[in-house]
Amino acid sequence: MRPLLAVSTAIDWLNEKVGNVCNILVLAACMVSAVNAMIRYAFSYSSNSWLETQWYMFAVIVMFGSSYTFKRNEHVRVEILYLMLSERGQLWLDLIGTLVFLVPACLLLSYLSWAMFHNSFIIGEMSNNAGGLVRWPIKFVLPAGFFMVALQGVSEAIKRAAALRGEVTIDAKYERPTQ
Repeated sequence: MRPLLAVSTAIDWLNEKVGNVCNILVLAACMVSAVNAMIRYAFSYSSNSWLETQWYMFAVIVMFGSSYTFKRNEHVRVEILYLMLSERGQLWLDLIGTLVFLVPACLLLSYLSWAMFHNSFIIGEMSNNAGGLVRWPIKFVLPAGFFMVALQGVSEAIKRAAALRGEVTIDAKYERPTQ
């Protein structure tokens, strides 16, 4: 189980770094939005590339921030049944739900969205808007984001399996295994 916990720690580290970038992007998106609005109203000038930059940052924040949110256990959860279970029951529910639903769904969505990115990359798709941006890089965010959530799901499953074996305990706030 130790090698698997090392893999889990590496995935957690990666998603923590990605989450830090997303946190910075939130501020950057707000700044781009504010500056773009000020320039538009003060100088009657606007650029589609700045609007699309905001959209691109928002897409990155949502798609990559979801794995970070999952890692920190701040995701939406239906807790009616969950809270009625013992700690061991919660671990089993998390483990089964992650392995049966979350990971397969995320991998399927990543696979299905790959073709959209690939086609866009092959043709060098550009925005239809004047002054718009290249589209294929942002289309890559969709399969990559789903893959990152699936990776975090694997990490969470490893931690739950280790906790069920009594090898670690789970810190409820940040989902970190503790020895």
